[in-house]
Amino acid sequence: MARNRRLILTSPSEVWSLLADGRRYGEWVTGTQRILAADAHWPEVGARLQVRVGVGALTLDDTCVVRICEPERRLELEARADPFGAARIAMTLLPWGDATLLTIDWHPLRGPGIRMHGLPVDYVVKVRNGMMLTKLARIAVNEGRRPLSRASAP
Repeated sequence: MARNRRLILTSPSEVWSLLADGRRYGEWVTGTQRILAADAHWPEVGARLQVRVGVGALTLDDTCVVRICEPERRLELEARADPFGAARIAMTLLPWGDATLLTIDWHPLRGPGIRMHGLPVDYVVKVRNGMMLTKLARIAVNEGRRPLSRASAP
């Protein structure tokens, strides 16, 4: 499992507003080239987000399905990218003073990713997820939200 944590200097409701907007995933999810479709009821359980991921001309279409949704607290997705299988992506928001501690856990569920699971793959996913959290934090703070001073964050 690859696990990343990031203190985001804005409230859980502000962070959630980004997670709850499926059309904006391409802004912060590393590797997303474009959003192909987002169900209108995203992020309710069962909602789907279809994205094109890749680097340059090497692309594939991916579908994310919401498996668990607890607004402003927890969002768990199943990302399917055939022929590579599927992975569980769990995002947990924890209030931390006026800020948010966001944790992302990634774990392969099925397909070749299970056989390749381990230190090298987890390291690459951890780097990717770290980049995603950095982008998400920047967007959350820059969108007219009042950034917290470092002194006010525990």
